[in-house]
Amino acid sequence: MELGSEFYWFILIGLGAQLVDGALGMAFGLVSSSVMLSMGIPPAAVSASVHTAEVFTTGASGVSHLVAGNVDKRLFLRLALPGAVGGVLGAYVLTQLPGDAIRPFIYAYLLVLAVFILLRAAGRLVPRQEVKRVPLLGFVAGMLDASGGGGWGPVATSTLLARGGQARTTIGTVNAAEFVVTVAVSVTFLLSMGLQYLNIVAGLLIGGMMAAPLAAILVKRVKERWVLVAVGVLVLGISLFQVGSAVKGWLGG
Repeated sequence: MELGSEFYWFILIGLGAQLVDGALGMAFGLVSSSVMLSMGIPPAAVSASVHTAEVFTTGASGVSHLVAGNVDKRLFLRLALPGAVGGVLGAYVLTQLPGDAIRPFIYAYLLVLAVFILLRAAGRLVPRQEVKRVPLLGFVAGMLDASGGGGWGPVATSTLLARGGQARTTIGTVNAAEFVVTVAVSVTFLLSMGLQYLNIVAGLLIGGMMAAPLAAILVKRVKERWVLVAVGVLVLGISLFQVGSAVKGWLGG
């Protein structure tokens, strides 16, 4: 495919999506997919392009957070390795399950987490304790991400923040670990589907790699309370929209 005027829109989409993802620890897939679907791009093209581009954007984001000192190496290993295993398994198995039936329950879970995060931001709930079962969290988030639900950032970041994780290191570590998970998932998809839609991929990754260093600096400089508010509002909005859409579908539109 030739690089037309839409290519520059893909750069802007990648830049905006990665700025949100790198600063808040989630939503590259959700933001970029939503915009591209609204442009009339086929869902299959959107999914394949986003996963391929994320190999590069998550790599740039992970390195940026590492340089900025935002990565907890122990947490990284406990998240990344199980997440990669879950991602590969999800690419083979979970995509065969009725994802539309499963996602409303995932977003209901995220809705509860959003409330906890906003309570923390308000100073009413500040549990400073180490999160248990981090490998299980990574495994589940990896499976959900591979299923096309964009689950890595929302599930991993929201859970860790709701349990008392420091915003800067939680977001930085989740972003860095996402690179390992994305590579595992993308290789699995590449072996089964091949590589397509290069113009979309190129635009997304150029914009995403431009935004990655700025996002890493932002999350380090901005006060934790405001990061928590932004994450909580984002997850709350996404969850309410998705749960509402599911309820509307169950009621027959």
